[in-house]
Amino acid sequence: MGALGAGACLAAQSVPAEVDVVIVGAGSAGLHAARRLQELGKRVVVIEARERIGGRAYTNASTFGFPFDYGCAWLHKADDNPYTPLARQWGYTLQEHDTALEGLYFRGREATADLRGRATRVEQELGDRLEKLGRRRDVAASTAVRRRSEVDDAVATFHGPMSSAVDLDELSARDYLNVGTDVPPNFLVKEGYGTLVAQYGKDVPVTLNTAARRIRYGGEGVQVDTDNGTLRAKACIVTSSTGVLAAEKIRFDPPLPAWKEDAIAGLPMGLLAKIPLQFSKPEFRYRAFEDVLQENPGKRDIYFLCWPFQLNLLVGFVGGDFAWELSAAGEAEAVDFARNALRRMWGSEADKYFVKGDFTKWASDPWALGAYAAATPGNAAAREGLRRPLADRVFFAGEACAPRWTQTCGGAALSGMETAEQLAKLLP
Repeated sequence: MGALGAGACLAAQSVPAEVDVVIVGAGSAGLHAARRLQELGKRVVVIEARERIGGRAYTNASTFGFPFDYGCAWLHKADDNPYTPLARQWGYTLQEHDTALEGLYFRGREATADLRGRATRVEQELGDRLEKLGRRRDVAASTAVRRRSEVDDAVATFHGPMSSAVDLDELSARDYLNVGTDVPPNFLVKEGYGTLVAQYGKDVPVTLNTAARRIRYGGEGVQVDTDNGTLRAKACIVTSSTGVLAAEKIRFDPPLPAWKEDAIAGLPMGLLAKIPLQFSKPEFRYRAFEDVLQENPGKRDIYFLCWPFQLNLLVGFVGGDFAWELSAAGEAEAVDFARNALRRMWGSEADKYFVKGDFTKWASDPWALGAYAAATPGNAAAREGLRRPLADRVFFAGEACAPRWTQTCGGAALSGMETAEQLAKLLP
């Protein structure tokens, strides 16, 4: 089994001054691009600003005493996901998990079986309407919602904040068709998705703690200015998030053309944040892998994945605007919110066995600035613009560029491989 930490790390001074391709970012897209280019006989180096590889795929085993995915956790579209055969080959423990909503609460009040059945029907109906709307028009996905009751609001939470990481009024209905975050079959990974990605990348030549600061592509080839000097190459693949690109943490010379800036602006980062809560006793109230949603006024909904792999952990999820709000408030307030939600549902049991909580911080992570990108209404074509290279020398890859199953780790892997193949055809 692979370690939870970084893969092969090169000291900054040992990085070759000139290579065929410099890849910015050692997340899923960057690692797959590097491996594919190496298979095609190209000289590659990957630079990574963090002290580890994996990007937004990150498994932490120290906080709770067992692996917990702070980033992506589901192998979406597992039948075609490039990580699925690797997980099986390397002996990872996979559990199929598709949300079924065993528990539904409205402001702490448990829904009846009839209401849960209605929610299931409304969810299917909304999915159908979103698909039809997206095929016709590039408008806000919220146009498909018929808000007549709290059931409609709860269902909108699943299709928006909990799936696409944005509220439906901020999501293009056409882009919704590309989202891969709930494409079955979906598998959870006991040892951690981040662990799996790190094992895949352990032999990739990655230089850690080396942020790209400027990419110059106006002359022959490219020059990538980093904290540890300048790298020269024939071409470059940028896998940074749209949040990092929008914040101009990487400068481009010449400056990005207007069409590229528009593409980045049309794909802002959404946010899905986790509030894991550890208890001394697992599986009270609900069984392992069951799902609970609490719908609250003001779009302050929270979803719980109960006791994954029989661990003594409830994983709370908040998404969209509310996730950004909680992230600004901080970890203590986020944990308090989740605990209060449990108190309203389960009373004293919520406190009796509580040990500790945590909160994922992708909103403030300087090399993520969000969870994954979602196209705003009218900007479904932005993904195509983001994929489009600059002067056939600077290419872009990642979950935001995924050719299918956008917003997923598997989609990022596909983007990295396909971008590598496209670039390789242009190299001498």
